[in-house]
Amino acid sequence: MKIYLTAVIKAKEEHRTEVLEVLQNMVKETQKEEANELYTLHQGIEDKNQFIFYEIWKSKEGLAQHNQQPYIQAFGAVADEKLQEKPQIYLTHII
Repeated sequence: MKIYLTAVIKAKEEHRTEVLEVLQNMVKETQKEEANELYTLHQGIEDKNQFIFYEIWKSKEGLAQHNQQPYIQAFGAVADEKLQEKPQIYLTHII
């Protein structure tokens, strides 16, 4: 069953450029993954520090494998220091 994921990420203003670079690298690398069907990054219009991923995964297992990739781990390394808060992750199915 496909997994639909939305992630809301809020960078600290002074780290916005650095966080954006990490997120853009995640897009570039993730789009190469076999289990990925869609992986898009959006930036807030009113709040430039807000980034939103919209993702579609072929399976729960594919998403789990994605979360183990080095470029995802690199994001985790900057998250505590460079984000306003912990990312909000929403896993859904189409109904």
